[in-house]
Amino acid sequence: MDEKGLIDLSHLIEDGMTTYKGLPGPHICDFWTREMSGQFYDDGSTFQIGRIDMVANTGTYLDAPFHRYVDGDDLAGVEIGRLAALPGLVVRAEGRTAIDTDAFAGRDLAGKAVLVHTGWDRHWRTQAYQTGHPFLTLEAAWLLVERGAVLVGIDSHNIDDTSGRSRPVHTVLLGAGILICEHMTNLAALPDEGFAFTAAPPRIAGMGTFPVRAFAVT
Repeated sequence: MDEKGLIDLSHLIEDGMTTYKGLPGPHICDFWTREMSGQFYDDGSTFQIGRIDMVANTGTYLDAPFHRYVDGDDLAGVEIGRLAALPGLVVRAEGRTAIDTDAFAGRDLAGKAVLVHTGWDRHWRTQAYQTGHPFLTLEAAWLLVERGAVLVGIDSHNIDDTSGRSRPVHTVLLGAGILICEHMTNLAALPDEGFAFTAAPPRIAGMGTFPVRAFAVT
């Protein structure tokens, strides 16, 4: 936490890193180098213009309904009020793999960004991160819908169980218009409640996923 009460909840994005097994890492380079730019200015000014080539599912990212549904809201269609300064709460689920409805017992989820703390981010950028990770059950997803959550985040490889060929949690949450933030980190630094959460991607038409700088204000 910094002196303003800001807590960063995002992983660093670096050239060539792996976020999700089978997807390419980002390529980050100069489009316009400082040396190249100097010839265009007479006062000694130089500038760098960077370039990045990456898939949308890189680093800590947000899924909007369009990620799963062709007629769902894309990133440009998600109102800023669904992304920024959301009342947040943390559900502690360390040591669990299948996170079921009991993890949310007694919690008021309505209108909240519900962040599931599993501690799996300790494996980030290792082989262990890719398999055997914590995930939500289908029943937990339906509970989150019924209790009115507006965003659900997790510090794990995927909010779904990736050992099979279905993604029911994505289907249920995104179908209900609930945003998903995956590959989070540093959730241990958050209080259980009493913070504002933001995870805002660029306003891009025709895409349903993009990296975010997720953070909390306590």
